[in-house]
Amino acid sequence: MSEIKPTKKLDVRGLMCPMPVVKLSSAINEVKVGEVIEVLATDPGSLTDIPAWARKTGNEVLKIDKEGNVIKFYVKRLK
Repeated sequence: MSEIKPTKKLDVRGLMCPMPVVKLSSAINEVKVGEVIEVLATDPGSLTDIPAWARKTGNEVLKIDKEGNVIKFYVKRLK
């Protein structure tokens, strides 16, 4: 897989549920269909919340990386 090149970065570190998903819901509208947002989160709940949000909204989590307590999500806008 080629390297994912995010169009936008969204830093929600330190925010707890439901704020990472709330911020992502808003940010996804700031990129074009086919573009990717990199989300930096520290809330462990986001590991289930963000993929569930993506499925529900018709978007796609391309990759999840964990570095220490920071979780990186690469979310592609599909709609």
